[in-house]
Amino acid sequence: MITRIKEFRARYDMTQEELAKRVGVRRETIVFLEKGRYNPSLKLAYDVAKALSTTIEELFILDE
Repeated sequence: MITRIKEFRARYDMTQEELAKRVGVRRETIVFLEKGRYNPSLKLAYDVAKALSTTIEELFILDE
């Protein structure tokens, strides 16, 4: 899975730590999400997208 989390964080000048706090996860979870090493639950994907004012479809790209 490819994510655009880092790109969207940059738009809002938000650190990984700040995003993690908004979503209620550890910073390491955000690191793993950004690197595509972790497939989030639907709830986590929704929460991250909401925190970044975007949609799940804009944030996460499934590579076939």
